[in-house]
Amino acid sequence: MTMHESSREEPRQGSAPFPGYDVEPKFHDEMFDADGAPRAACRQMMEALAGLASEDMAKLQESVYRRFLHEGITFTVLGGDEVTERIIPLDFVPRLMTGTEWDRIERGLKQRLVALNLFLKDIYHEGRSLRDGIVPVDLVLGSPQYRIEMRGINVPHDVYVSVCGMDIVRTRDGVAVLEDNLQVPSGVSYMLGCRDAVKGAFPDLYRAHRVREVSHYSEQLYAILASLAPSTRTPRVAILTPGLYNSAYYEHALLAGEMGVDLVEGQDLMVHDAVLFARTTKGLERIDVLYRRLDDDFLDPVTFRSDSFLGAAGMFHAYRAGNVVLANAPGTGVADDKALYAYVPRIIRYFLDEEPILDNVETHLCREPEALAYTLDHLDELVVKEVGGSGGYGMLVGPHASEAERAEYADRIRAEPSNFISQPTLDLSRAPCYVDGRIEPRHVDLRPFVLQGRDGPRVLPGGLCRVALRGGSLVVNSSQGGGCKDLWVFDG
Repeated sequence: MTMHESSREEPRQGSAPFPGYDVEPKFHDEMFDADGAPRAACRQMMEALAGLASEDMAKLQESVYRRFLHEGITFTVLGGDEVTERIIPLDFVPRLMTGTEWDRIERGLKQRLVALNLFLKDIYHEGRSLRDGIVPVDLVLGSPQYRIEMRGINVPHDVYVSVCGMDIVRTRDGVAVLEDNLQVPSGVSYMLGCRDAVKGAFPDLYRAHRVREVSHYSEQLYAILASLAPSTRTPRVAILTPGLYNSAYYEHALLAGEMGVDLVEGQDLMVHDAVLFARTTKGLERIDVLYRRLDDDFLDPVTFRSDSFLGAAGMFHAYRAGNVVLANAPGTGVADDKALYAYVPRIIRYFLDEEPILDNVETHLCREPEALAYTLDHLDELVVKEVGGSGGYGMLVGPHASEAERAEYADRIRAEPSNFISQPTLDLSRAPCYVDGRIEPRHVDLRPFVLQGRDGPRVLPGGLCRVALRGGSLVVNSSQGGGCKDLWVFDG
């Protein structure tokens, strides 16, 4: 992938409707080509935006914000001893992608999830990929997310990961996968909320583009979960939430409501005779499939963390007995470790005998002496991440950090090199956004959601498009000042 280097090519001004919009050749622009002309698939959208007066743009932005405010689509920011609830910033200008572009991404995401599910089955059973040196044994067995309790358990239909959110980026070199989120992926509520708000702002334009729908996500999710149930009768599905103060609680409640299933906390659950039950107003109701939205550690105080009050004692025993399905399965976190990510192309070749459809981003594992030396020598050029980090926390963006910050981070890397990976600072693509009363380019990435059940994987034609709203920033996480926008996938 291309590193974020200074370019000798001068920025070009976009088309007249967006005065001051710089098209920099080193960044792929989602709406304009390198000469500043609108891409063919984006011309209708650009002309629509060009026809809006500045006050009309402001009203559109206010309308989508108020839609989010009304729906209560929030995220939680942790800072010291404070917990702050915020409305996620939403940009009203949708990002556009043709069906041809999307179909290749879809194939690549399906391929990746199928291979990762096969890998997870292997490391908890025969371990062929470890013996054959496809992935280092210590990287897997030494991972905090590797659950020895899962050894030998037959997972229904070999589906360890039912719900996956894969982060993808586009640079001038094309589309690549940046990260796999397999254990408890979140963000689908923002995707659905973005679609409702932006579709309402552009109803005619939305119909004219024949945008592929994402509104059926909850229906597909329920079908996927129900397909994994251990019995032939109509299964009872529930969502397990850590509670009201979890950063994704809104999403848990939304999905439960849309699927028509129970939203439960650990205190609502009990296990009797290796069967999981939920306490309801009608008495005890058996749970067949539990879509858990909390980490492995907190699922069962008998098997995992003894101080957890978020799960239910005996839940893992019921799972091991085959009386309840946990989605995603415990132990899947080992495969979304940022160090293991570097081996996914090899995993695809090994298990599927296929070349990866989507590339990885170049990754240096600091656990390896040469990669460690390279990382320390090039901190001013690289992005460095903790292997178990998420949400943009604990990350160093070298070019944007001070010399003192880089020196402090270097000490952390030297103290525990196996806890860090480094990657080039990517030239993330940019898309038009409404900022301070005008249209400006901002860096974006995308988190599509992939589902896998009894009948194989499905990919929703859209995703959570995240935006680095701060000028020049590459950090798209909402907890770090980022926002989101709608993605329109259409045939045109």
